[in-house]
Amino acid sequence: MAWVYKNEEVHELPVDCEAFVYLITNKTNNMMYVGKKLAKFKTTKPPLKGKKNKRRSTKESDWQDYWGSSERLKADVDLLGPEDFIREILHFCPSRGIASYLEAKVQFERRVLETDNYYNGIINVRIGGSNILKEYLKTLNDKGIP
Repeated sequence: MAWVYKNEEVHELPVDCEAFVYLITNKTNNMMYVGKKLAKFKTTKPPLKGKKNKRRSTKESDWQDYWGSSERLKADVDLLGPEDFIREILHFCPSRGIASYLEAKVQFERRVLETDNYYNGIINVRIGGSNILKEYLKTLNDKGIP
């Protein structure tokens, strides 16, 4: 089951995408889950022989097979099968901080903790203000995206 963005299947993430905010919908009962997923993981390897610095790099995450962190959602996916779910990307994000902000924003806008229509059981957010975040939000506002 592929991810969908604006009704188009996604098989590759944009080059500048560090993370994305998503919505998974159960087609049998319309329950939903809002979350975020990192596009890349940071890896650290020990230094080469005779060197002192660790070797740092990135590798692609498991985003194509990801079904969220909700145990209730994953249990339903196992029970019903992935074909009964829609995995929709809401926002591609150029940084982790922007992804955290937009995830929380969508969760609060949708009031995920106030209704039984969502698998979300917690909103866990830690965001620092930055110029990157402010500039990105300004570009969204300029495009008419609230």
